[in-house]
Amino acid sequence: MKNVTDSFVSLGHWPFAGSFGFNTDILATNPINLSVVIGVLIFFGKGVLSDLLDNRKQRILNTIRNSEELREGALAQLEKARSRLRKVEMEADQFRVNGYSEIEQEKLNFINSTYKTLEQLENYKNETIQFEQQRAINQVRQRVFQQALQGALGTLNSCLNNELHLRTISANIGMLGAMKEITD
Repeated sequence: MKNVTDSFVSLGHWPFAGSFGFNTDILATNPINLSVVIGVLIFFGKGVLSDLLDNRKQRILNTIRNSEELREGALAQLEKARSRLRKVEMEADQFRVNGYSEIEQEKLNFINSTYKTLEQLENYKNETIQFEQQRAINQVRQRVFQQALQGALGTLNSCLNNELHLRTISANIGMLGAMKEITD
C-alpha cells in the first residue's frame, strides 16, 4: 500500500511538459495508469470488496453450519439404522434358533408319534394273532370233541346191547328222579 501512495507522491515531482498531449512512451505511462486505476479501485472498491468478501464468508460459514447439521442428522440416522440392524439381526438369530428348536421338537414329536403308531400296530397284530390262535384252538377242540363224541357213541353203540342199553337208561332215569327229589 505504501508503494501505491509513493507512486502518487512521485507524480508531483515530474516536470510538466507544458501542454496537454499524449505521452507515447509506454514504459512511462503504464505504471502511472496502473497506479491510478489501482488507487481508484482500492479507494472506491474497498467497501464493495469487503462487503463481497463478508457475504462470501457468511455463505461459506452457513454452508459449513448446514453441512455440520446435515452430518449430525446423517450420523443420527446412521446410528438409528445400525440400532435397527442390530435389533433385526438379533430377532433373525432368535427366529433361526427358535426355528431350529421347533424343527427338532417337531422331529422328536414325529418320531414319538411313529413309535406309538408302530407299538399300536404291533399290539393289534399280536391281538389278532392271539385271537386267531384262540379261534383255531377252539375249532380244533370242537372237532376233537365231536370226533371223540362220535367215537364214544360209536363204541357205546357197538358195545351195548339192548338189555345193557335199557339198564343204563333206567339207571339214568333213577338218578334224575333222585336229583328231582333233592331239589324239591
